[in-house]
Amino acid sequence: MALFDFLKKDRKKKESKQSNILLAMPIFKSGDSYQLDKVIDNIETFWNLTVTDIEGDDKAASFTISGESIAIANMPVEIPWGDIEGTAQYAYNWPSALKDLEVHTGHAIVSIMASQKSPIERFKILSKVLGSILLTSNAIAIYQGTQSLLIPRNQYLDHIEELKENGSPVALWIYIGLRKLSTGNCAYTYGLKEFEKNEIEIVDSKLSLEELFDFIFNITSYIISSDVTLKSGETIGLTAEQKIPIKLSKGEFVERQSFKLEI
Repeated sequence: MALFDFLKKDRKKKESKQSNILLAMPIFKSGDSYQLDKVIDNIETFWNLTVTDIEGDDKAASFTISGESIAIANMPVEIPWGDIEGTAQYAYNWPSALKDLEVHTGHAIVSIMASQKSPIERFKILSKVLGSILLTSNAIAIYQGTQSLLIPRNQYLDHIEELKENGSPVALWIYIGLRKLSTGNCAYTYGLKEFEKNEIEIVDSKLSLEELFDFIFNITSYIISSDVTLKSGETIGLTAEQKIPIKLSKGEFVERQSFKLEI
């Protein structure tokens, strides 16, 4: 089955659904790729998930997990280098990304089709499928362009136990940007829109970049795991005493409007 035939078929079947397609790309080197039967077996035995409606082969396949339609396709070509460069320049979690990825020879495309499940349910399924690909192949990284994420193999696998315990590994889903300006330190999220939330920004703060990262990471984890919707004019904090003003305004580092936290 061709991947794009499946996408077209699924789009027609679910045209009334609201959630967007989720997309991620495991990256391979030395001509390696995934093996469908090993991936399916790992999903069922490691994650205790039931896989049904399996069609296709190692080149392109589709299957269903918990009502979610998933497509996977082998792409024996490099990801366009411009895409890699654009994301790698902000990948402070992987300083050697450009050098390490020079040798990549191919990638896979993993898609979770549109549905009415909650974003967090769908992202957990996506991460488990990606985890199974990593656990059963020599994939060197995961690329999620929509979230501006490049995550090397070992960093992704560090979150396996959290996923097994039904946790919310925000580091696999949201990019947290950091900027040091002459007027102060800044931090912002990239990817909250996939959870139907406005992005968050902290602009010109006196806190260190490390403190900003920890704060915005914890706030983002709380928003996603508890499905919290921020409101302009209210306050938020990590303790009962902390009351940080929230203001909705035009984004500084992200498109459209974002919630500014004045800390």
